[in-house]
Amino acid sequence: MPRPTAFCSINSAIDALIAQVGKRIVLAIPLGIGKPNPFVNQLYRRVSAEPALHLKILTALSFEKPRGHSDLEQRFLGPFVERVFGDYPDLDYVTDSRRGRLPPNIEVYEFFMKTGDYLDNPVAQQHYIYSNYSHVARDMVVHGVNVIAQAIAVDESGPGKRYSLSSNPDVTIDLLALYRAHRNQPGQCAVAIGVINRKMPFMPNDAEVAADMFDIMIDDPASTHDLFAPPNMKVELQDYAIALWASTLVRDGGTLQIGIGSLGDGVAHALIVRDRQNVEYRRIIAALARADQATPPEYCHFESFEIGLYGCSEMFVNGFLWLIDAGIVRRQVYPDVALQRLVNQGNIVSAVTPATLTALHAAGRISDPMTADDVAFLRRFGILRAGVEWQAGMLIVASRTHRAALTAGIAYDAMCADCLGTTLTGGVYMHGGFFLGPRRFYQALRDMSPERKALINMSRIRYINELLGHEEIAGLQRIHARFINTTMMVTLLGAAVSDSLDSGQLVSGVGGQYNFVAMGHALPDARSILLVRAWRTKEDEVQSNIVWNYAHTTIPRHLRDIVITEYGIADLRGQADEEVIKRLLAIADSRFQADLVVAAKLNGKLDAGYEIPEAQRHNLPERIDAALKP
Repeated sequence: MPRPTAFCSINSAIDALIAQVGKRIVLAIPLGIGKPNPFVNQLYRRVSAEPALHLKILTALSFEKPRGHSDLEQRFLGPFVERVFGDYPDLDYVTDSRRGRLPPNIEVYEFFMKTGDYLDNPVAQQHYIYSNYSHVARDMVVHGVNVIAQAIAVDESGPGKRYSLSSNPDVTIDLLALYRAHRNQPGQCAVAIGVINRKMPFMPNDAEVAADMFDIMIDDPASTHDLFAPPNMKVELQDYAIALWASTLVRDGGTLQIGIGSLGDGVAHALIVRDRQNVEYRRIIAALARADQATPPEYCHFESFEIGLYGCSEMFVNGFLWLIDAGIVRRQVYPDVALQRLVNQGNIVSAVTPATLTALHAAGRISDPMTADDVAFLRRFGILRAGVEWQAGMLIVASRTHRAALTAGIAYDAMCADCLGTTLTGGVYMHGGFFLGPRRFYQALRDMSPERKALINMSRIRYINELLGHEEIAGLQRIHARFINTTMMVTLLGAAVSDSLDSGQLVSGVGGQYNFVAMGHALPDARSILLVRAWRTKEDEVQSNIVWNYAHTTIPRHLRDIVITEYGIADLRGQADEEVIKRLLAIADSRFQADLVVAAKLNGKLDAGYEIPEAQRHNLPERIDAALKP
């Protein structure tokens, strides 16, 4: 089959697909908005109607528009859903799965679920794949995936069409790489299908792919539709307090990872307040602090951002776009070890000068005289102008020639004046694996200038979530990293519960949280920061989210680092169990401290004579309200 075979009809493409792979289809589709919903629905309906066919779907984070439980609720929600979600088509397999009506010849396996949506769904619970995000491509191969389908973006503004994996290069790049070696071996390869959705924002860099990456390309008008666009949720005072504490740990010139939800939104907003309204920011932090928090730890930071941050997050959320617009996420990183090291050391700055060449030569990155490879490298990063060519030891630009030598003198000065660029290029200030946000977030990406969009690199998840295989460049880029994630509960010994209940029921999934926590320990100047609300309400009963122990944990206690509640920061790194308990008690809600102390003493983990200091006995919602409401 020529690559790619183009179809303007989804049904015709499905006919060709079944003819090629046979009656058993094992389909991999991306998480989130990268799913080609119309294609998946048509395939689902075809298999449902033909019992001889079998469909196995592997994916994650499958969305469905909000639905009312009664006629009144549906009438109330109708205008809101139409305004927010437009013509987004629900996935048939999601609708049927929620109702327990999946056909017997169709299976659905997910590695991450929309939070709390499938707690009462036995089939979804039984078919959950507990996998680190960075291991998903490998695990899909284990299941024998023979079809990979994805919604793709197209750029038709130039002389030829360009294609992009847009929001979801995350797993697809790694998955296709695993199959590429077996492309010509029957039974050992997967059919790659690109389904064009003209409402997907076109993203360059690693997300841009050649047409021949796909075996089938579908350009059916029915495949273009609005993207799933959850609105931003309200950030409560409890979440703002947690976010404010977290914002003090972010170091100027460092690296930031945050997740989706109100806590991530709160962190982004707190960082903007810190940068733009610094006096007010410091006043708010002072009002939030207890008497024993008057002297903050030395690793807390309150200054505005002079250098800026680099974003490296599996999820490119709306909060990151706010930080980009505010000029806070602006520290660029470069995909070259020597160049990045020199930038970190301050030996190379963004302005290109003859000193840039001197620094690269001293570091051994370029030779004297310069080679053709040296010139290609220098052009790539804007150190030499785009028109400069190398030929037989000479640099040629606009019919003028210069020796490709770095020896100081008149000839060298002339070469620099004629050939050097003005500013470093080829850097990015944001790496993301996938994105999700409200409608205005997607529109902002569509409207973004090519120059600005080039600074955002949507890439494979194994690069973002891990260090293995690219340790040196990742370590140089991710300096002073703060990996900020949300958890549901923390045990008094420092383990975290983020994805499941003690019954084994999945609330969401591990996703990339374990990866980032582990990376927080692997990088020399990084920290893992877990955000947890000190209390919650369940069935009108107030409960503590700091507990003595729990039957399930996502993050083991040996990876404990920093935990934040609305009452403050607990630095657990390197501490003995008794000290960990004391520090977590200090940020627990005071309505539950006494019982937690009793549990710790009964289990021999806390000295029998220990009493919580007076300053820590007033951790109550009223104190947070009094500090933040003004």
